[in-house]
Amino acid sequence: MALIVLASASGSPGVTTTALGISLVWHRPVVLVDADPVGGSSVLAGYFQGTVTDDDAMVTLVLAHRDRRLAEVLPQTLITVPGTHVLVLPGPKSHAQAGSLTELWPALAVELSALEQTGQDVIIDIGREGMVHSPQALLQAADLALLVIRTDLPALAAARQWAAMWSAASQSGAGASGVAALLVGAGRPYEASEVAKVLGITVLESVAWDPRSATIFSQGQKPPGGSWPQRDRLVRSYRAAAAALNQRVAAQRLAMSSGDVW
Repeated sequence: MALIVLASASGSPGVTTTALGISLVWHRPVVLVDADPVGGSSVLAGYFQGTVTDDDAMVTLVLAHRDRRLAEVLPQTLITVPGTHVLVLPGPKSHAQAGSLTELWPALAVELSALEQTGQDVIIDIGREGMVHSPQALLQAADLALLVIRTDLPALAAARQWAAMWSAASQSGAGASGVAALLVGAGRPYEASEVAKVLGITVLESVAWDPRSATIFSQGQKPPGGSWPQRDRLVRSYRAAAAALNQRVAAQRLAMSSGDVW
């Protein structure tokens, strides 16, 4: 169905936690890609609590790309999240390694887009925009690019420039097919309508501000009672966000097929 990229404009609004949370409630098999150039997979260290190791997936993929075996090797680098239909592609081990991945990103974007043919969607965490060695090829290949932001003034000031740049690139055909914002904690202090007016892009959905529940996803903390909090406010907001993402991509594709400009 879709290739969706999540990024932040500044600080740590919770991009990785949000990407993981949405992936875990996704309605179809999904591949969660850690493409943050900062390195040191926070999913493996956080949600998996360091119990799962990565045999340097990115180096493996670079070598496979050079041998023209990327499509063959990619599935072998994915890590299963037990009890779910989520597969994780670990990212760079360090910021220093990210520089060597420049040649990989365009080819990987092609292979990730092709996973739709196997019934898999892709959610990509590219971390903070503007970082050196940021995987722009993944952003450009996306069906939908989401700025994940909080709603305070510093966050909005940082996001405004990226919203404008993303929108211009999308309209020119040089960027993601669609651009929107995903809020973390709407009303703290500004509401979605106010944020949309400032950024000039659609606020697609908001996820709840719930630091305690967020530790289940960001740090692998065990929920009370040991069971996954299906009715938890944060989980419900992840489900709402997942539904909104699917609806947006479907609407974009319908518009494109009819020749309309989104």
